[in-house]
Amino acid sequence: MICDNCGKQGARIRRVARTYGKGKDIFVIENVPIVTCPHCGESYLKAETLHEIERIKLHKKSFAVKRSVSVVEFA
Repeated sequence: MICDNCGKQGARIRRVARTYGKGKDIFVIENVPIVTCPHCGESYLKAETLHEIERIKLHKKSFAVKRSVSVVEFA
């Protein structure tokens, strides 16, 4: 895959979890595809991914599955 930032071949898609919102309204989207480039070090989301994240955020109540998660504050 070619990096949209530096134009070099070798960019890869990684799947990560991203958190959105805060406090009691926080939620996690898992398996978000992020493009990472070993040449320039950039990581970015493609436009289609951003559109899908916005769709998920709008309809999160119908997509979400409640799970308990441990939270630790960095001190």
